[in-house]
Amino acid sequence: MTHTVTAGLATIKDDLAALYRDLHQHPELSLQETRTAALLAGRLRDAGFDEVVERIGGTGVAGVLRNGAGPVVMVRADIDALPVEERTDLPYASQVRGVDPQGRDVPVMHACGHDMHAACLSGAAALLAGARDQWSGTLLAVFQPAEELVRGARDMVEDGLFARFPKPDIVLGQHVGPLPAGFIGHGSGPVMAASDSLDVTLHGRGAHGSRPEAAVDPVLMAANVVTRLQGVVSREVPAAETAVVTVGRLQAGTKENIIPATAELGINIRTYTPEVRALVLAAVERVVRAESQASAAVAEPTLQWLPSAPALVSDPDATARTVEAFAAHFGRERLLPMPQVNASEDVGVFGEALGVPTVFWFWGGLETQTVLGALQEGRLDTLPSNHSPHFAPLVEPTLSTGVEALVVAALAWLGAPA
Repeated sequence: MTHTVTAGLATIKDDLAALYRDLHQHPELSLQETRTAALLAGRLRDAGFDEVVERIGGTGVAGVLRNGAGPVVMVRADIDALPVEERTDLPYASQVRGVDPQGRDVPVMHACGHDMHAACLSGAAALLAGARDQWSGTLLAVFQPAEELVRGARDMVEDGLFARFPKPDIVLGQHVGPLPAGFIGHGSGPVMAASDSLDVTLHGRGAHGSRPEAAVDPVLMAANVVTRLQGVVSREVPAAETAVVTVGRLQAGTKENIIPATAELGINIRTYTPEVRALVLAAVERVVRAESQASAAVAEPTLQWLPSAPALVSDPDATARTVEAFAAHFGRERLLPMPQVNASEDVGVFGEALGVPTVFWFWGGLETQTVLGALQEGRLDTLPSNHSPHFAPLVEPTLSTGVEALVVAALAWLGAPA
């Protein structure tokens, strides 16, 4: 049955490649994906979806295709780009600039492959819509904004996504990455980490750089916080568990001979289990508050927790069923077991909100021999990966593999034709 549905890919492959290049050349930052959303909504309407709604959770799009009795299957792709300056030298490379949430002029690039995700879902939706005699049930296609801010999924849920549309029995998603093109990477259980971010402002007292005794130095305070945070994972998290604490932003002062009044830190935390997550979040807050007090800060530190994503759990039973469908379609030789990935994804919010399984997999976008050669020589870290200014998946076979994977996974859960 899957081969019958995917056979139609040959007739739309060139059109999908053009869509991918268009999306790549016209990226939009998180919460600004208006052109992208309109383009993708139009694709769902052209495919014959019964109902298509835009501006869900800001710039999200959802379309429903009802095809008789049967399960409700949700397939999701993210659509936002990153503030990265592209350096791929491709003829369709992005030259776009945008304005970030802080009002700064920034370059914009699809450095994480969301353009490929969107094109693949558009193609899968078209193929399934054109082969309704091969399945029964309801297909819910969701194009999600603001994944890079780990808030788009929650924004769509809170904006009534599942009140407006049928509630899915399963959520399916995928991510392109630096694997060999044409291969599928799969894992089971927690496959990606939870992500929590914290903005901290430390409050000192400014003074002339020559008179530190008249100041409460927030720069020194911040330095002590950064140093002390490095001990949270190494000394508080059990050795058998995994966690990451990163201070990715430290800003203070305007001139070398002025002790500023404040210092700001941006902290990011990655964990896999609720227990370790709670431990690390509490430890980070404790360190920030304790170092502030030890430095005689003039006020309590200001802490602002930003939108977070839970650990992405690919349900073991549902994953096994889906991977078996992949094996039957692609062959087991094209399936790669994956280790846990410390990066994060907010697609798990959808399934978590409804208490239904999520299945998530990866697929490759780099030239096969290049990846295999790097693996043999121990230099995988030199390959362009997600968020790199050099990351741009091969159009083929990446596009076809991603479309087929979504179709195969959806058919593994949709009902048989009536």
